[in-house]
Amino acid sequence: VNVKLFGLIVLLSSWLLAVKYAAGGVCQSAATLAGKTVLITGANTGIGKETALDLAMRGARVIMACRDVEKGEEAAASIRAANPKAQVEVRELDLADTCSIRAFAQKFLREVDDLHILVHNAGVMMCPYTKTVDGFEMHIGVNHLGHFLLTYLLIGQLKHSAPARIVVVSSLAHNFGWIRFHDLHSQGSYNSGLAYCQSKLANVLFARELARRLKGTERHTPINKHADHGTTDI
Repeated sequence: VNVKLFGLIVLLSSWLLAVKYAAGGVCQSAATLAGKTVLITGANTGIGKETALDLAMRGARVIMACRDVEKGEEAAASIRAANPKAQVEVRELDLADTCSIRAFAQKFLREVDDLHILVHNAGVMMCPYTKTVDGFEMHIGVNHLGHFLLTYLLIGQLKHSAPARIVVVSSLAHNFGWIRFHDLHSQGSYNSGLAYCQSKLANVLFARELARRLKGTERHTPINKHADHGTTDI
């Protein structure tokens, strides 16, 4: 099967499933989050920005972790324009660089006392073959490994702030993926669609295993959430 054609089929199938599942998917809850601190990666656009807006409207302190700080500040300004009382702040985080992730976490732990909700939203999709600063294929490096490291570094604070929640934004595209342990970083062959699907499957497996390990420990709830690609700029 032509790999480019397969990638196109995967993308189209994911989009059709997204349209089906997204219908009527608007949250109707009136719950407030006053006193809660939320960290959202990739919050400057798309799903991340809309999530930041909604949670800020509910009274949460929202920390927007963005690779592009300028775009993050623009997004934060638009949220403040919609709600002048919104507690939003922007911090720099590049999930393609483990040094950036560690520096972010170190500063976060030093300056922020609690963390109640961690939303792993940032991601790349079907990009040309590139590697992260540390040599990982970009999809698996950013979408999975970067968020894995961030969770590892912040899990202590999440436990301290329990009850806490970890949300992993995945995709129905995970149904078309498999973990290529023999060539995890696509050095032998590369297809952007398959690389994306693999990273989304890794998200799902990570969330499931995390939920298993945290079950019964201080009320942590890891959640998988499908991303409707009709609402994101990826």
